[in-house]
Amino acid sequence: MSTAKGPLKGRAARLGRLMPSGPSSAARTPFVLLVVVLLGGGLISLLLLNSALNQGSFKLNELKDRTTELTDEEQALQRDVDDYAAPDALERRARELGMVPGGSPAFLGPDGKVLGEPSEAAAPKPTPTPSRRPTPSGKPTPPAATGSPKPGTTTGAGATGPARTAPARAPAPPPTPTNSGR
Repeated sequence: MSTAKGPLKGRAARLGRLMPSGPSSAARTPFVLLVVVLLGGGLISLLLLNSALNQGSFKLNELKDRTTELTDEEQALQRDVDDYAAPDALERRARELGMVPGGSPAFLGPDGKVLGEPSEAAAPKPTPTPSRRPTPSGKPTPPAATGSPKPGTTTGAGATGPARTAPARAPAPPPTPTNSGR
């Protein structure tokens, strides 16, 4: 076997000129460039992914805050409904509307017979107003108007003032919810 290298002949000489046999840096340049491009692309994609996750996190926190606000508002509205549905509140509002407690009821049996003695609902008697003490001049003070006067009657100054009647008051509507400035 011959280990000595001699000059190449023929086809081998032509191929030897196309492919140099010495060390070259030209083969490393594309590989290094490829690695740098891959690392840069990976870093940019990680940055974009991180930005998208942060944006989603902010949106999630905003939605949680909004859910908390709406839950608080729902609880406040439920308390209002419970307050309006309480028996004493219903009775007070019914009296403001001029309703009175019903009398004794009567019932109809399945055969059409009336059971019980029906009675008419009667307005309760107004509570007496306390009398006024006399003023230092010795004249008693006029009683304050506790109820609404009858329509067409005059109050206070006699015939010179206009007739005043108390307007019928409806129950106040429940408060409307707000959006807390959003």
